[in-house]
Amino acid sequence: MNIPSNPDMLVSFVNMKLRDEYSSLEELCDNLDLNIDELCQNLQNAGYTYSPEARRFW
Repeated sequence: MNIPSNPDMLVSFVNMKLRDEYSSLEELCDNLDLNIDELCQNLQNAGYTYSPEARRFW
């Protein structure tokens, strides 16, 4: 699956997947073969922070 490279589109994509399909960020990354550390770092560099309690990036 191709994921968006633009950080704003990526955060929207990840949040939608977490809301609709996956119960955790770990499950999403495992299923989509993504490196969780790289994903979080890329989104953090764009100003987004992950909230495990809310299961979403802000």
